[in-house]
Amino acid sequence: MKHGKKYTEAAKLVDRAVVYEPADAIALVKKTATAKFDETVEINIRTSCDGRHADQQVRGAVVLPAGTGKKVRVLVFAKGAKLDEAQAAGADFVGGQELLPRIQNEGWLDFDVVVATPDMMSVVGRLGRILGPKGLMPNPKAGTVTMDVTKAINDIKAGKIEYRLDKSNIIHCPIGKASFSEEQLLTNYNALIDAIVKARPAAVKGQYIKSISLATTMGPGVKVVCNRY
Repeated sequence: MKHGKKYTEAAKLVDRAVVYEPADAIALVKKTATAKFDETVEINIRTSCDGRHADQQVRGAVVLPAGTGKKVRVLVFAKGAKLDEAQAAGADFVGGQELLPRIQNEGWLDFDVVVATPDMMSVVGRLGRILGPKGLMPNPKAGTVTMDVTKAINDIKAGKIEYRLDKSNIIHCPIGKASFSEEQLLTNYNALIDAIVKARPAAVKGQYIKSISLATTMGPGVKVVCNRY
């Protein structure tokens, strides 16, 4: 794969043979952010889990203390008083069954997170084929199926992110923006790692996390120490 001049220059800053301490990796990643937009800093965590087994799944959510740096659009499926509560809490879109045709037939997906009250999941379930592949399906483990819609919305707006294994048993998550300070990124990094370590399945033996790398949207990967997990 051929990379552009900026990527090539940024890659020269990274010693591929070195596995960096988190603080050093974050400082280095910030230096590799050369795009004209505020790049996202992403973490990739390769685990020893086998997600094909139910007892080795890793999924959950964590509020990043310094936020994500992104304005998150929240859609809430609810009815009755919960609709008013969701609007008051700052949801960007609220509704019920009347939203189905808009999503199913018009392809409307102008939202980043979907929250639903439990009594609306029979309705939301009909959107599984659309929302599921995009990672938008509400899930109790992620706190997005709940009667406490105010807390769910506040957490999401404050910087709550979901983490889960992909098909390669890797977890990909944003931990902030390149414009964040090193301290903010490190605080978010530690919060995410702590949550994932606590979510370690009992069925996984030996080293849980095989490798960690950080990268900006357009930058090269930087390896991070992971032998303590």
